[in-house]
Amino acid sequence: VLLFRVGDFYETFGEDAVLASKVLGIVLTKRGAGSTSETELAGFPHHSIENYLPKLVKAGHRVAICDQLEDPKLTKKIVKRGVTEIVTPGIAINDGVLDQKKNNYLASIHFEKNECGISFLDVSTGDFYVSQGDFKLIDQLISNFSPNEILVSKPSKNKFNELIGNSYNIYPLDDWVFDSSYSKNKLLDHFNTKSLKGFGVDEIQLGVTAAGSIIHYLDDTEHSNLSHISNLQRIFPDSYVWMDKFTMKNLELFNSNSLNVFTLSETIDDTITSMESRRLKSWIAFPLVEKKDIIKRQEIVSSIIEDNNVSDLLDINLNNISDIERLMSKIATYK
Repeated sequence: VLLFRVGDFYETFGEDAVLASKVLGIVLTKRGAGSTSETELAGFPHHSIENYLPKLVKAGHRVAICDQLEDPKLTKKIVKRGVTEIVTPGIAINDGVLDQKKNNYLASIHFEKNECGISFLDVSTGDFYVSQGDFKLIDQLISNFSPNEILVSKPSKNKFNELIGNSYNIYPLDDWVFDSSYSKNKLLDHFNTKSLKGFGVDEIQLGVTAAGSIIHYLDDTEHSNLSHISNLQRIFPDSYVWMDKFTMKNLELFNSNSLNVFTLSETIDDTITSMESRRLKSWIAFPLVEKKDIIKRQEIVSSIIEDNNVSDLLDINLNNISDIERLMSKIATYK
């Protein structure tokens, strides 16, 4: 959907206008009514974009914002305009689009025979993950991360729908984006390194290809200020208890089929900051396997609970802390 700045308004035209009027509940008008050049129009004041943009993105639409690139008062010609940002369900910094207590993941999948590479990135926090495995593992990872947008190559779109389903926001990319050399070089350029060995991902070439395609996509959507994305973490399947989507649904970890019922996440979430609410959801989605890691986590939590002085001090200080993760991303991206 193209939002085109015209004076004090953002306008949409043709099919975009018809869609915007339905999603946003704004009036649909026509220019040149009755003529052969009749065009549908729908718009809203430019200062209201913070209200309308989230509605379009949450409805699963990609939005290109075409702004004025010069002051209309300083030119006698047509004001120069250009696309300054593309906002998609998986790429969002805007607070109105984001749920502060949930990560907003963009995923990419690279299919090859009976194995897949997969990567997840939350642009708003800089969390960047990569893994590789069979179709079952990929399905489980998608269920656990719940990405809001998934990238696949155009030839793989039908395969994705057959294996995973069509309930996700899918965006197909040209297959050359998933070339292993090209994708790896995109990562090397981004991290400014000569090798990916330090990230421990050398062995999972398909995963590296998926991760590189995400960086390409960010460049392609006018998101070039990404210095806050400074690490690439490998997901080791043996480190977690894996639950398929049916198990997660039946346990009502994050969603419930019944009205007025609290999920497990809502029941135990007594966190103070948005950052820790997101971390808690991650712990629920990825239960640890190693006993020593479980005990270590329990001991840390117990030590805080049992020491009232420490607990009270944390309560006071954490209540005064903003969402540092997302503030860092805004600084890096100039949003």
